[in-house]
Amino acid sequence: MSELRDLYQQVILDHHRAPRNFRPLPAASRTAEGRNPLCGDEVTLYVELAGGEIRDIGFQGSGCAISRAAASMMTASVKGRTTEEAERLFDRFHRMLTGDGAGDTAAADLGKLAVFAGVREFPARIKCATLPWHTLRAALAGEPSTVSTEE
Repeated sequence: MSELRDLYQQVILDHHRAPRNFRPLPAASRTAEGRNPLCGDEVTLYVELAGGEIRDIGFQGSGCAISRAAASMMTASVKGRTTEEAERLFDRFHRMLTGDGAGDTAAADLGKLAVFAGVREFPARIKCATLPWHTLRAALAGEPSTVSTEE
């Protein structure tokens, strides 16, 4: 179990140091901003939608390793998916981190995103991992206000 935890930490650190899709997106049809005042995480998401599909996605921002890695892995996971598929992925990811007993089942369905399963052991860090996802949800809904983990 310790070796698996070390592997998960390495994946998170890799995505923190070299985040995927870390760029503004000039052709974005939707953008949203998210803030986690408790940790200082900030993320801006850029989404290019075409026919209900996330054609391209990028992000910029700063924050802790968990937040940046979550944004990096989230963008890689939802790119090319429909908005409905992204919503279902959000639900499973959120349930993995916050669900009562359903977390293990949700983790099994998440592929690489399961590396965040250990975050549920640190309740204060759950907001770091879910901030990019809540920001994506706001972008897909076209909500202009800034998403905050403290509301």
